[in-house]
Amino acid sequence: MTQRNNETWRVFCAIELPSLVIEKISEHIDRLRAAAPDSPASWSRPENVHLTLKFIGEIAQNRVADLSEAAAAAVAGFSPFEIAIRNTGSFPKRGTPRVFWIGIDDYSGRLAQLQAKLEDECLRLGFEKEARTFNPHLTIARGRKPQGARALAAAHKEMGFASTEVRVKELTVIRSELSSAGSNYTVISRHLLADNLRKIRTV
Repeated sequence: MTQRNNETWRVFCAIELPSLVIEKISEHIDRLRAAAPDSPASWSRPENVHLTLKFIGEIAQNRVADLSEAAAAAVAGFSPFEIAIRNTGSFPKRGTPRVFWIGIDDYSGRLAQLQAKLEDECLRLGFEKEARTFNPHLTIARGRKPQGARALAAAHKEMGFASTEVRVKELTVIRSELSSAGSNYTVISRHLLADNLRKIRTV
């Protein structure tokens, strides 16, 4: 009798950031932690910061290939484009801040178009559509307690983040494995943006 494989993987689709941006985010986090040392927060590891286009969550391992297929279909016909990383803020806008982010300026609108196409392709293959409006950002910390959250948000906003251009050339499918030391990410497949070229590079 063949044993059923019930393993699930926690996966999402995202755009990885270039090393220069990761370095700037790392420097920003270091300055922010020094500016608000009494504000308890869970900090993102800079090398793990990414721009999420669609979070899927836990799915059967045998469905991961379907997600890669959706990502490949989403990038087909898309040429590379630019976004800007700038500004800082926190969620929610009212009440105690809980998520601290660096902003994304999708000034061409191409990022939103790519995300919408990805949603459509995922839906076509049976993945649930995200109900919330797409709000691109880079999460750098999550507040652990209400105490000190407003001070951290104020320091974060005052510090700002110098505008940095990023060329979006690739969409990735990533597996997230949770551990006591934080999340470990493994790239499952890479999907290059290029006009009339559908190219998948499986890792």
